[in-house]
Amino acid sequence: MVYKHKDIAEKLIDRHIKPSFHRIKVLEYLMANRTHPTAEQIFACLKKELPTLSKATVYNTLKLFVEAKLAREITIEDKEIRYDYTIENHGHFKCESCGTIFDFKINVDDCITEELDDFVIKDKNVYFKGICPRCFSNT
Repeated sequence: MVYKHKDIAEKLIDRHIKPSFHRIKVLEYLMANRTHPTAEQIFACLKKELPTLSKATVYNTLKLFVEAKLAREITIEDKEIRYDYTIENHGHFKCESCGTIFDFKINVDDCITEELDDFVIKDKNVYFKGICPRCFSNT
């Protein structure tokens, strides 16, 4: 899907973020690539088109998007932070064979126990790991 820079700029302005060209391009990438990319992957892809882009700009932009709730961080592996444009609660499944991360619907709000009644919950995540159908059929 092709997104207009004007529409992306409006999304940023709505979240009180100055719509610089690099920020627009990073958000456009997240919107068009729902593959849960890492900051390094976003940088590598956009660097081809934007030679003046720095890794620091990508990392700072992603941090700003997470704070503004335009994107969310997902950490399935300890050493790897990925970014998701879908901020509504949902689950993630990571294929241990191909590494693809899939979204799935789940009512995360129902996943609560009485044991946490006195806790303040700020984030809810559901992660599954296994083998996706494509990889399983290739074995």
